[in-house]
Amino acid sequence: MTLSNAEEQLMQLLWKQERAFMKDLIDAYPDPKPATTTVATLLKRMQDKNFVDYKQVGRSREYFPLVKKKDYFSKHVNGLIKNFFNNSPSQFASFFTESTNLSKKELEDLKKLIDSEIKKK
Repeated sequence: MTLSNAEEQLMQLLWKQERAFMKDLIDAYPDPKPATTTVATLLKRMQDKNFVDYKQVGRSREYFPLVKKKDYFSKHVNGLIKNFFNNSPSQFASFFTESTNLSKKELEDLKKLIDSEIKKK
Protein backbone atom coordinates (compact mmCIF):
# COMPACT_ATOMS: atom_id res chain seq x y z
CA MET A 1 0.00 0.00 0.00
CA THR A 2 1.24 3.49 -0.75
CA LEU A 3 0.88 6.89 0.83
CA SER A 4 -0.49 10.02 -0.80
CA ASN A 5 1.89 12.99 -1.12
CA ALA A 6 0.38 14.63 1.97
CA GLU A 7 0.62 11.40 3.97
CA GLU A 8 4.20 10.87 2.80
CA GLN A 9 5.14 14.39 3.92
CA LEU A 10 3.66 13.71 7.37
CA MET A 11 5.36 10.32 7.50
CA GLN A 12 8.72 12.00 6.80
CA LEU A 13 8.16 14.22 9.85
CA LEU A 14 7.26 11.22 11.99
CA TRP A 15 10.26 9.20 10.82
CA LYS A 16 12.47 12.13 11.74
CA GLN A 17 10.96 12.47 15.23
CA GLU A 18 10.41 8.71 15.78
CA ARG A 19 7.61 9.40 18.31
CA ALA A 20 5.52 12.55 18.33
CA PHE A 21 2.33 14.13 19.57
CA MET A 22 0.12 15.88 17.03
CA LYS A 23 1.34 19.29 18.25
CA ASP A 24 4.95 18.25 17.59
CA LEU A 25 4.07 17.13 14.07
CA ILE A 26 2.20 20.33 13.27
CA ASP A 27 5.09 22.41 14.65
CA ALA A 28 7.49 20.51 12.36
CA TYR A 29 5.57 21.54 9.21
CA PRO A 30 6.83 24.56 7.30
CA ASP A 31 4.53 27.59 7.11
CA PRO A 32 1.69 27.71 6.30
CA LYS A 33 0.97 24.91 8.76
CA PRO A 34 -1.96 22.57 8.09
CA ALA A 35 -5.05 22.60 10.28
CA THR A 36 -5.18 20.20 13.21
CA THR A 37 -8.17 18.47 11.61
CA THR A 38 -6.16 17.89 8.42
CA VAL A 39 -3.30 16.26 10.32
CA ALA A 40 -5.77 14.19 12.37
CA THR A 41 -7.41 12.94 9.16
CA LEU A 42 -4.02 12.07 7.63
CA LEU A 43 -2.95 10.22 10.78
CA LYS A 44 -6.22 8.25 10.84
CA ARG A 45 -5.80 7.25 7.18
CA MET A 46 -2.18 6.27 7.81
CA GLN A 47 -3.27 4.23 10.82
CA ASP A 48 -5.91 2.47 8.69
CA LYS A 49 -3.14 1.62 6.19
CA ASN A 50 -0.97 0.26 9.06
CA PHE A 51 1.77 2.85 8.60
CA VAL A 52 1.39 4.45 12.04
CA ASP A 53 -0.08 3.69 15.42
CA TYR A 54 -0.29 5.55 18.68
CA LYS A 55 0.01 5.15 22.41
CA GLN A 56 -2.55 6.94 24.57
CA VAL A 57 -0.78 9.26 27.02
CA GLY A 58 -3.38 10.90 29.24
CA ARG A 59 -5.73 12.67 26.85
CA SER A 60 -3.13 12.86 24.07
CA ARG A 61 -1.89 10.37 21.50
CA GLU A 62 1.79 9.75 20.90
CA TYR A 63 2.20 8.58 17.31
CA PHE A 64 4.96 6.32 16.02
CA PRO A 65 5.75 4.71 12.65
CA LEU A 66 5.04 1.03 12.05
CA VAL A 67 6.98 1.02 8.76
CA LYS A 68 10.69 1.79 8.53
CA LYS A 69 11.69 4.54 6.12
CA LYS A 70 14.23 2.28 4.42
CA ASP A 71 11.61 -0.44 3.82
CA TYR A 72 9.09 2.05 2.40
CA PHE A 73 11.53 3.63 -0.03
CA SER A 74 13.08 0.31 -0.99
CA LYS A 75 9.65 -0.88 -2.11
CA HIS A 76 9.20 2.31 -4.17
CA VAL A 77 12.61 2.08 -5.81
CA ASN A 78 12.00 -1.56 -6.69
CA GLY A 79 8.61 -0.60 -8.17
CA LEU A 80 10.28 2.15 -10.17
CA ILE A 81 12.88 -0.29 -11.50
CA LYS A 82 10.15 -2.80 -12.38
CA ASN A 83 7.80 -0.30 -14.05
CA PHE A 84 10.23 2.02 -15.84
CA PHE A 85 13.41 0.00 -16.37
CA ASN A 86 12.11 -3.42 -17.47
CA ASN A 87 12.90 -4.82 -14.04
CA SER A 88 16.59 -4.19 -14.73
CA PRO A 89 18.57 -2.62 -11.87
CA SER A 90 21.52 -2.10 -14.23
CA GLN A 91 19.34 -0.02 -16.60
CA PHE A 92 18.26 2.03 -13.60
CA ALA A 93 21.86 2.47 -12.45
CA SER A 94 22.92 3.52 -15.92
CA PHE A 95 20.10 6.05 -16.16
CA PHE A 96 20.83 7.34 -12.66
CA THR A 97 24.54 7.86 -13.22
CA GLU A 98 24.08 9.46 -16.65
CA SER A 99 21.05 11.64 -15.85
CA THR A 100 22.12 13.07 -12.51
CA ASN A 101 24.86 15.60 -12.16
CA LEU A 102 27.11 13.51 -9.91
CA SER A 103 30.55 14.84 -9.17
CA LYS A 104 33.65 12.72 -9.73
CA LYS A 105 33.86 12.22 -5.95
CA GLU A 106 30.24 11.06 -5.76
CA LEU A 107 30.82 8.61 -8.63
CA GLU A 108 33.96 7.29 -6.91
CA ASP A 109 31.98 6.84 -3.66
CA LEU A 110 29.28 5.01 -5.60
CA LYS A 111 31.91 2.78 -7.19
CA LYS A 112 33.28 1.93 -3.72
CA LEU A 113 29.78 0.95 -2.57
CA ILE A 114 29.33 -1.27 -5.60
CA ASP A 115 32.78 -2.86 -5.13
CA SER A 116 31.93 -3.52 -1.49
CA GLU A 117 28.66 -5.23 -2.45
CA ILE A 118 30.48 -7.34 -5.06
CA LYS A 119 32.92 -8.57 -2.39
CA LYS A 120 30.01 -9.57 -0.12
CA LYS A 121 28.46 -11.80 -2.82
